[in-house]
Amino acid sequence: MPTPTPSRPVSSTPTPAPTSAAPAKAVASSTPAATPDQPGCRNLAAGSEVKAAVTGAYQRAFPRFFHVQPAPAQFFYGECGGVRYAATRFEATSAATQEELVGMQDEGSVTKYFRSTSGGGWSYLTSDGFPRGAHGCGDIPQIPEALSEAWGNCGR
Repeated sequence: MPTPTPSRPVSSTPTPAPTSAAPAKAVASSTPAATPDQPGCRNLAAGSEVKAAVTGAYQRAFPRFFHVQPAPAQFFYGECGGVRYAATRFEATSAATQEELVGMQDEGSVTKYFRSTSGGGWSYLTSDGFPRGAHGCGDIPQIPEALSEAWGNCGR
């Protein structure tokens, strides 16, 4: 079994400059618009199985981006009250098509947010605004505030 990698970034990656094109939109899950603070929020180490499952949820929400992977040092994973959350940016793999590479210029520049409950798989929640909010994932109402704080507001 692969060794889990830390879910808190160990180095900062500069945020790409905004472009005039907005990222592609996908239909978000039916999660309520705001998630109140939940007890027991904690940061967790994300192993390859979690990253693969979250990538699969992204590919279902954005089927035109098949050859993608989480960006290095940009994967956040945690749990609040039995609900797991993840946040990451994606990048194209070496097998990406020209269409995927062009599309990821905008789409890959924003963080995507996901959730999973004990009985279900991962689902896409939302993406950062464009440009990203000043408080990182602290500006995302679907992410509990305590978890956003544990994640350092996703590196802002």
